[in-house]
Amino acid sequence: MKQAGNTGTRIVHPLKPIIDENARVLILGSFPSVISREEMFYYANPMNRFWSVLAAVFEEEITDRKEFCLRHRIALWDVIAQCTIIGSRDESITDVLVNDIPGLIRNTGIHTIFTNGRKASELYQKYIHTDLPQITLPSTSSANARYRMDDLIREYRKIREYAEKD
Repeated sequence: MKQAGNTGTRIVHPLKPIIDENARVLILGSFPSVISREEMFYYANPMNRFWSVLAAVFEEEITDRKEFCLRHRIALWDVIAQCTIIGSRDESITDVLVNDIPGLIRNTGIHTIFTNGRKASELYQKYIHTDLPQITLPSTSSANARYRMDDLIREYRKIREYAEKD
């Protein structure tokens, strides 16, 4: 499963998608960070602003992340099923195999796909083919210093708007 070296490590995505029959939007990242892989949950790095942004957008404290997503009709997954990566660096990703996004959303109520960051968007547009609209959002990673918290909240409000639509 893993091969170490200067060229990165080959890793299989360890997390299952968060989804149920009520989901209306799907948020896709690129690939889980080292911390997310260790913690076995999406956006687990406390420096990543994903959960803080969603808490602000939905105007509530998030105590149970999975329950929060399901209650707000949000599905979570990543574009990449397997890749070679150095640490958590999106720019180091090579040898990509993608997840079966069309299979995941088939027979669901999902009507809009959001990608978290440029890399997820590029990979989605290159490899994934669905009839659903896809909206690129700025990365919530702390490495994306160009976007302040207020900027992210403003951009991510779209998720609430779309999640509340049928």
